[in-house]
Amino acid sequence: MLKNISPARLAGLWAAAVVVMMSCGVVAGGAITIGNAELWLIACVVPPAVMLLLWHGKSATTAAETLYSVTNQKEGRR
Repeated sequence: MLKNISPARLAGLWAAAVVVMMSCGVVAGGAITIGNAELWLIACVVPPAVMLLLWHGKSATTAAETLYSVTNQKEGRR
């Protein structure tokens, strides 16, 4: 599902979605306090940061791929 999107773009989309939700909350009359600002900042920064740290360039091999490579090595196939 997310193979065609870069990690940086996904992080940017996440930040934009959080900013839109925060703006809707302000327009609806939500209080702007230091506590709320900290929570919104954490909600905006932490998930994309974790995603960027854990995003791998190459996907893990499946069990079928591993078994196929072991079988071909034993039989001398390529």
